[in-house]
Amino acid sequence: MNPLAPNPWDERFAGPEYKYGTEPNAFLREQAARFAAPAAVLVPGDGEGRNGVWLARQGHAVTSVDYSAQGLQKTRALAERFSVAVHTVLADLSEWAPQPAAFDAVVSVFVHLPASFRAAAHRRLAAGLRPGGWWVLEAFHPAQLAFDSGGPKDAAMLYTPERLDADFDGLLEPVLRWHGEVDLAEGPGHQGRAHVTRWIGRRL
Repeated sequence: MNPLAPNPWDERFAGPEYKYGTEPNAFLREQAARFAAPAAVLVPGDGEGRNGVWLARQGHAVTSVDYSAQGLQKTRALAERFSVAVHTVLADLSEWAPQPAAFDAVVSVFVHLPASFRAAAHRRLAAGLRPGGWWVLEAFHPAQLAFDSGGPKDAAMLYTPERLDADFDGLLEPVLRWHGEVDLAEGPGHQGRAHVTRWIGRRL
């Protein structure tokens, strides 16, 4: 992370509105019952904190990691609004790693990493799970390129279940692997019909 380089995510999160809203991701809301509170939950790429803050509201101990200081500032503001605590970490996922076996769950929602370090970053994050810990992910599938509801326009940054199987091979056992169309209503950043990948794994 070059502190002198402009951060496009700081620019994206600079306004008063929350780019992806303040409500949690719908798939996360459905799946969060898999880990009983109080769980230690890591939320990499948490942006402005909508998912991390919601998890804290459910009684979890949340660590939100993001590359954007502006996003983390809004995370802390949102947590204060709901009178919960979220531990925020400013870090670049191309190199950051959690303490081994420190978390009960990792929640990755629309965190699209470049192919140059995606698999290595995923494996570092997965190593932060305790045995039996959960990985819950929703991201855009390459078929999302046909839609205008959000996401990168680079197919190499979009996820298939097979790509995730390979990333986590030997670390996580796939529990759910699916892709298909859904309707998104997540702030101005994610609106409308979309093609997503949903993948859940459990730490071996």
